[in-house]
Amino acid sequence: MMTDELDRVLAAGYVEDVASLDDAELRARRAECQQVEAKLSYLRRLVQGRLDIVSAEIERRRRGVEADLSDLVARLPEILADRSRAPGPGRMPTNIQPPDDDSLTAELDAISGPSALGSLPELPDEQLTAAADQLMDLEQRVSGQRRAVFGVIDTIQAELADRFGPGHRG
Repeated sequence: MMTDELDRVLAAGYVEDVASLDDAELRARRAECQQVEAKLSYLRRLVQGRLDIVSAEIERRRRGVEADLSDLVARLPEILADRSRAPGPGRMPTNIQPPDDDSLTAELDAISGPSALGSLPELPDEQLTAAADQLMDLEQRVSGQRRAVFGVIDTIQAELADRFGPGHRG
């Protein structure tokens, strides 16, 4: 379960003893962190995509344009292509993989699962706005967790760099 893995790599003490770890354990921890980051990255992209869809529906209503589900589906390529790059320095994920079923994925589905996305044109404005707010909050939390995991990866990578010198990739 991703939440357990995330808690493990962000736990106090996970990187405090990196200098005392042997090379194999250090590399194993780095690989574990990279796997957690890949899952968070995938989840973050799902959240951002759903937020883009909800935001497009809010904008459509603001403009007073009539629409239905078929219109929303037809506009999905445009809506989802709008965000070519997230703000911030970013890091290219080494791989993207779906997260295991966990509380964050369940929260995302509770906010805007497939049935909710399919009924966006019928949702009252208040529910649509609430969904957008909840998605923004979830995206910020997942992004914060991802940054924290990058901090752990950086600590481990720095230890590997110290051990093997400049130019060596550990």
